[in-house]
Amino acid sequence: MKNIVVGVTGGIACYKTIEIVNQLKKDGYNVNVIMTQSAQEFVRPLTFQVMSGNLVVTDMYDPVDHWDTTHIDLGKNADLFVIVPATANIIGKIASGIADDMLSTTVMVATCPIVIAPAMNTAMYENPFVQENIKKLESHGYHVLGTKEGMLACGDLGKGKLLPWEDITNYIKDILEKDDKHLKI
Repeated sequence: MKNIVVGVTGGIACYKTIEIVNQLKKDGYNVNVIMTQSAQEFVRPLTFQVMSGNLVVTDMYDPVDHWDTTHIDLGKNADLFVIVPATANIIGKIASGIADDMLSTTVMVATCPIVIAPAMNTAMYENPFVQENIKKLESHGYHVLGTKEGMLACGDLGKGKLLPWEDITNYIKDILEKDDKHLKI
């Protein structure tokens, strides 16, 4: 069984990630979810726990009854890591090597293919710093998906809309079906 880690950040599109996790679980993948604090403002961890069948990781400092290196174990054992939605914040953190929460820390130890599915306001998405960070991630082997153009939650019209969840799910499955040797970064 392939292991997928799904990182969820705090954008309005994070509710669409529920469908991705649900479908991946139905398709027989083991799915672990890491939620940032901001993501928890939009969707409760319990929702992802029910959909994935696994406990949701929300904090590096959750009380544990034994010594734990969850971020290292999740990152090392993943066959694929996907961040959806990926905000400008997490894209910038990863591109800059910042590891200050459970999601960014776990990404830093992952050696599997990493898929970034951006979603943000058009002005943020088109910001030159965000575009430079995306190019930097791509140059290091990250799979950065495009965005859809349309009406955004804020009422703006333009780029930055999360791709349909079905497209993201199919992309994830396509990567997992390819030869692992060609996918390692």
